[in-house]
Amino acid sequence: MKTFRRLCVLMVLACFAMASGHGVAQLAVVGDGGPGPVKAQHLTAEMVSLSPSIAAGGTLQVGLLLTLEEHWHVYWVNAGDSGEPPKITWTLPAGVSAGPMRFPIPSRLPLGPLMDFGYEDSVAFPVELTAAKTLKPGPVHLDAKVSWLVCREVCIPGKAHLGLNLTVVAATGAGADKAAQPVGALGAALSLIPGPLPATSQVTVLGGKTDFVLTLTTGKAESDAEFYPLEQDQIANAAEQTAEKIPNGIRLRVKRSEDLKTLPSQLRGVIKLSDTQAYEISAPVTAGEVAEAAAKPGSSEVSGVTTISAIGLAFVGGIILNLMPCVFPVLFLKGLALVQSSGEERSRLRSHGLVYTLGILVSFWAIVAVLLVLRAGGSQAGWGFQLQSPTFIAVLAAGLFFFALSLAGQFDLGLSLTSVGGDLAQKQGYAGSFFTGVLATIVATPCTAPLMGAAIGFALAQPAGVTFAVFTALGLGLATPYLLLSFQPTWTRILPRPGAWMEVLKQVTAVPLFATVIWLAWVYGRLFTGGGSAASGAGIDHVARLLLCFLLLAVAGWVLGRWPARWPSAIVATLIAVLALATPLYQPKDTTLVWQPYSQTALDQARAAGHPVFIDFTAAWCLSCQFNERAVLKSSEVQKEFSARKVTLLKADWTQYDAEITKQLAAVNRSGVPTYVIYPANPSAVADVLPELLTKDLVLAALERDTK
Repeated sequence: MKTFRRLCVLMVLACFAMASGHGVAQLAVVGDGGPGPVKAQHLTAEMVSLSPSIAAGGTLQVGLLLTLEEHWHVYWVNAGDSGEPPKITWTLPAGVSAGPMRFPIPSRLPLGPLMDFGYEDSVAFPVELTAAKTLKPGPVHLDAKVSWLVCREVCIPGKAHLGLNLTVVAATGAGADKAAQPVGALGAALSLIPGPLPATSQVTVLGGKTDFVLTLTTGKAESDAEFYPLEQDQIANAAEQTAEKIPNGIRLRVKRSEDLKTLPSQLRGVIKLSDTQAYEISAPVTAGEVAEAAAKPGSSEVSGVTTISAIGLAFVGGIILNLMPCVFPVLFLKGLALVQSSGEERSRLRSHGLVYTLGILVSFWAIVAVLLVLRAGGSQAGWGFQLQSPTFIAVLAAGLFFFALSLAGQFDLGLSLTSVGGDLAQKQGYAGSFFTGVLATIVATPCTAPLMGAAIGFALAQPAGVTFAVFTALGLGLATPYLLLSFQPTWTRILPRPGAWMEVLKQVTAVPLFATVIWLAWVYGRLFTGGGSAASGAGIDHVARLLLCFLLLAVAGWVLGRWPARWPSAIVATLIAVLALATPLYQPKDTTLVWQPYSQTALDQARAAGHPVFIDFTAAWCLSCQFNERAVLKSSEVQKEFSARKVTLLKADWTQYDAEITKQLAAVNRSGVPTYVIYPANPSAVADVLPELLTKDLVLAALERDTK
């Protein structure tokens, strides 16, 4: 749908150009072919140049200057979530040619959950003219047909007939472009055109499943950066871009567009460092872990990371992981169990340590194997890819929450239950140790990137053998503390003896697990908002279902605590837990009402049948239209009233010029979109025209007023 909308946007200015004969005010051509300035709706347009003359065989900088009314804006070459950039169609005399229109450094222009790229106040778009050496001296006229889209709460297309009168002089004449000084608005715009990266700078792009990471090295620390892509649907335009200072440049994390199914071979665009400094980039995209920079496949080192150092970092990082709030509660409980069993045979304790280690290694090998299979199939997966799955996040959060309830004392599954069931841990002790290792691996995954992102990024870009070696070292590091204790049980003497304090400390250990659950719930919600900074109703709904899952799990835990060691209670608790897990995984169907395409016939038929009619005059390039639709017209409250009052919904899509829609806009004294009109069921009643920016209360009050 979004791709279709983009195609419509690309066609819109051509359609507006064909509409000049319809006499509509907002599409009327202003100007008579002179340089201007000419006043159009909400802006003034004129053609400017650095010099009144051009030398035969030389060049001259000219440009389109737009001066806008306050709070109105026009667009960059990639308009963002909506809009279209200005365009110039030249009619030039023989011997004169025009280069492409160039765009100065843009700004981000937010509105609600959407983002445009463009300009406010005033902006000049330079164009370089070239005169042939054979061009004879004398006057020449350059004809320019200009079109634009100017927006605020409404978007209004416009166009002008402008031009320039220049004098061609001999190549040695004083009017040559090389003598022209870059002054005024055009000179300022020329200084703001993003240039190529200096030879001393470079940019690398790492692409993951949800992010791009751009690393720009300039030789000095940069304070801030923004990225503007040249192509549509590559990044989530409205998502926050996170800049990280590095000693010799800056690293920028940008969210991938949900519509970008496969990574592009190159990422093209502009990196903006300040309002006056920006660079054009065109960099190959390397697939890999987005937390840190990764090596190219087959490379033996990256950012100082070699195979040996990556294995060493992984081993040390695995040891440190035991202190992370995700992992420490699991290790701590296993350590307490070791204290209690310290009187057992040494060979049995060692066996438990080895089986625990095997559980960790098998888990790491399984995850890496799946990741490599996905890579071989063309999927751009990185370490932690399972955390990009809402299903996995929901199940992991639910499991940790249920485990934390047990630690907090709501019910007792036994100290040996750090895995998948009390009976499994008690009757088959080695199975309990194995699955404790599995659990430790699962909960350790979110903590790995901050500790060892470079090693992980390196490993995932290497051949399979190196990848497995690095992650084997990571698993061994994670298993080492418990493994050492199991081989040297005398070291458990430094641990306190079992007692009542263990129950208290076990309950305190639940706190970091609950904190981890909160973090997972936050991640879960972000998966449904594209990582954007704006809140999403869909994301809130999903988080609410996850919280309901936690509530049901608490009820299941209460059942187990109220009637412990009874099969009926275990069955009831299991059924409640299954219902709990099903709750966040349920995806409700879209119940949004269907809008019919606008036509005068559809309007007349609905009113003749006694139905009130709501018409949404909209366009794909209209940012305010998209905001009103998502925040108000698709809300459950407004949808419910539309249905209850049997309102016929008509969408008048003005993305491409439509004479019938234009006529209907004029009938309600409007010249642009968005426009919202309610026609009461009574054919003789007057239409009710709503404001451009909608609220739920405003629409509900209008429906109450007009549909009695």
